[in-house]
Amino acid sequence: MACPLSDGIAEDHDQENDQLAEGMLYGEYLRLDKILTAQRLLSAEYNKEVHDEHLFIITHQAYELWFKQIIYELDSVRALFNSEPSNFGALNGTSNCHTSIQKNRISEVLDESRTLEILKRLNRIVLILKLLVDQVTILETMTPLDFMAFRDYLCPASGFQSLQFRLLENKLGVKQEHRVKYNQNYTRVFGRDPKAIEAIKRSEEEPSLSCLVQKWLARTPGLETHNFDFWEKYKRSVENLLDEQEQLARKYTKEQLRNYHLANVHSRKAVFETIFNESLHNALVSRGERRFAYAALQGAVLITLYRDEPRFSQPHQILNALMDIDSLITKWRYNHVLMVQRMIGSQQLGTGGSSGYQYLKSTLSDRYKVFLDLFNLSTFLIPRHMIPPLTKEMKSMLSVSCNGWNSDDN
Repeated sequence: MACPLSDGIAEDHDQENDQLAEGMLYGEYLRLDKILTAQRLLSAEYNKEVHDEHLFIITHQAYELWFKQIIYELDSVRALFNSEPSNFGALNGTSNCHTSIQKNRISEVLDESRTLEILKRLNRIVLILKLLVDQVTILETMTPLDFMAFRDYLCPASGFQSLQFRLLENKLGVKQEHRVKYNQNYTRVFGRDPKAIEAIKRSEEEPSLSCLVQKWLARTPGLETHNFDFWEKYKRSVENLLDEQEQLARKYTKEQLRNYHLANVHSRKAVFETIFNESLHNALVSRGERRFAYAALQGAVLITLYRDEPRFSQPHQILNALMDIDSLITKWRYNHVLMVQRMIGSQQLGTGGSSGYQYLKSTLSDRYKVFLDLFNLSTFLIPRHMIPPLTKEMKSMLSVSCNGWNSDDN
């Protein structure tokens, strides 16, 4: 007697074979024939194969694949932030960005329905960067002696020659003038690759994420003087706060203690003056101590103080995600610096001709932080009870989801 299920099993098997015959297999779809054969051990070619060179190659190839994904996400976020796609290349990441922000504080609108997608993709970048930071520890399982066994074969190859990392930095908003001197001369590194030079120049000319974020922040509802006029109210609150602190300082009976607290109050007044006086702010920008245009910094302060309002919830999360990106890239650089010191010490030159550890160490300063001003926002916080109360109209505007980042929607 035949099994009643046999025909069904045979039929399923035939269908599976048909699907395999018609569709693309896993390895074909992922092009594994190319990826898994892309590891060439130079030590093996010299008949002195070093086991850890395989790990070294795999790790750096994985970095480049993740860089590609970050750039892919970053380009999509820049496109979502850009309200006029046809003019995507009209701004560059330098002084023109600040000029454009001042001229277009209200005229361009970001559809707020985009902010959730922007936040999702920024958080994806954050998670990838966390993975890249942890990936350094895998490479550290290689000992300095193991690395020395194949290091000479690498010259003049160097991580400095990573085109994708250079593009990633430019698209985020790292400016040429803020780079370490050695890292500014990319034509020396990519001079034999005209496509690479063209890609780098284009990434410098297109609006960076920093520039687009600043344009968006400059249009924050509540900055307009004809409406809520947040900045003037915030200034008065700060003045009241500092006056109170000065009065308290003067009550100390001990002269040394009194002078200490008075000096602290005067120091805070000087710091606050740099955000209330636009010319002082611009002077700090020109010296590289700040990055944001004046209106963008105002918007960031406003969002931070009123982050509990429904309409500012996602914008505040976006600002945090941008800081996370900056922080994680800094952590990745730091881990890389420690690994290099561990592998070659602090005196040897890098394989690409840089000063090695000393050069990498110099990239850890604030000069490479794109969103430096967001990290310093806590300097300008005031107690909750002194935050200017919202007007009825402003409260209504920030309590509903509007179809545009524009103060005229209510």
